[in-house]
Amino acid sequence: MTTATMEPLPAPAPAPAPRPAREVYRDTLAGLLAQDERLTCLDSDTGLFSGVDWGAAAGRYINLGIAEQNMMGAAAGLARSGRIPYVNTMATFAATRAVEAVKLDIALNNLPVRIAATHAGLSAGHLGSTHHSLEDLAVMRLLPNMTVLVPADAAATEELVRASVDLPGPVYLRLGRGGTPDLGPDLPPLRIGEAQRLRDGDDVTLIATGPYPVLLALEAAAELAAHGIEAGVLNMHTVKPLDTEAVHAAARATRHIVTVEEHWAAGGLGSAVAETVAERGPGCRVSRVAVPDAFAAGHGGQTHLLKRNGITREAIVDRVRAAR
Repeated sequence: MTTATMEPLPAPAPAPAPRPAREVYRDTLAGLLAQDERLTCLDSDTGLFSGVDWGAAAGRYINLGIAEQNMMGAAAGLARSGRIPYVNTMATFAATRAVEAVKLDIALNNLPVRIAATHAGLSAGHLGSTHHSLEDLAVMRLLPNMTVLVPADAAATEELVRASVDLPGPVYLRLGRGGTPDLGPDLPPLRIGEAQRLRDGDDVTLIATGPYPVLLALEAAAELAAHGIEAGVLNMHTVKPLDTEAVHAAARATRHIVTVEEHWAAGGLGSAVAETVAERGPGCRVSRVAVPDAFAAGHGGQTHLLKRNGITREAIVDRVRAAR
């Protein structure tokens, strides 16, 4: 009796890697420039737009070189002339090197300049502390007239870029470097200025901003549920204007809020939430999961540095359980 040989089944195709938000931004912006002659793209020699076919909009893409302050001033002049400029640089340069021009040329005059800041947080961790951007939310949310947007995945990036075109005043769009996992289908609508509720829970509320913090908050909520603790999760994609009503509702309903962000603990989302609770909320504890008051430890990939600097699922769970 012979045994028939079986052909091995083909290995399943690997899942496609998630698209980096900055590439989604690039492609979305290129399409918008083709449709809207008000739009202009100013670049600081980032290389992001290499190979883009601008077509009839080619004259509205201007590479000003590594001159971030000058770029912000040029963007202000274009905006004053009726254009809607999108300016592109790394987050650490937008929020530190060029911040005087952002403050005086753009924010003071309430001009419709859109600052697309890539490599935010620890996403440029391989380049070390000079390129970590852990202060930008604090800096930008303090500027009057500024809208601060932080998409949590590629789909949200496209939505927020499109929605940003006709927003009044200046906009800061915080983007990472590499691809991050998608949040998934069937999410609630994304509306600027409104927190996106991803999970209901009556025991504690997790409020997160940015790709990995939101994913970690969802993972922590699932782990807490296994211990009988129901955590609500809010994706605070708009850091300014903050959805204060959602924060107040969370303070009333759960009496404990844990914020999660890829930023220094001072000045960012956690501070904005704590200020809101202190001003008009009932007694509510606010705990922050963020980079502590020190320059981020180490070099390496983004997920490695998040773990090394305490932004983890375990840290979120520990904050919740310690308060019970």
